[in-house]
Amino acid sequence: MLSKEEILKGLISVQDPELMISVVDLGLIYDLIIEDDGRVHIIMTLTTPACPYGPELLDEIQKTVAAMDGIDKATLELVWNPPWDPVEMATERGKDLLGIW
Repeated sequence: MLSKEEILKGLISVQDPELMISVVDLGLIYDLIIEDDGRVHIIMTLTTPACPYGPELLDEIQKTVAAMDGIDKATLELVWNPPWDPVEMATERGKDLLGIW
């Protein structure tokens, strides 16, 4: 079974289509719950509830995780609490790409 770190590394390829920054670097992935039977539950948010690419982005994240070796099923839970705050949630790389110093 993959670790959280390995799954997050695999999600680096999934980018927000407007910002062209990975969902990991933006801090949109809040948690990954990994079950022993090969299921992964992804808890995440979007930059805004009105994100026009939200459905496509969620689908891409779910498909990317489900395609990883050792993962039988990936489910996704979209949450709005806590609200996304790039200053607090983005990685250092994400903050640099966003121009947050």
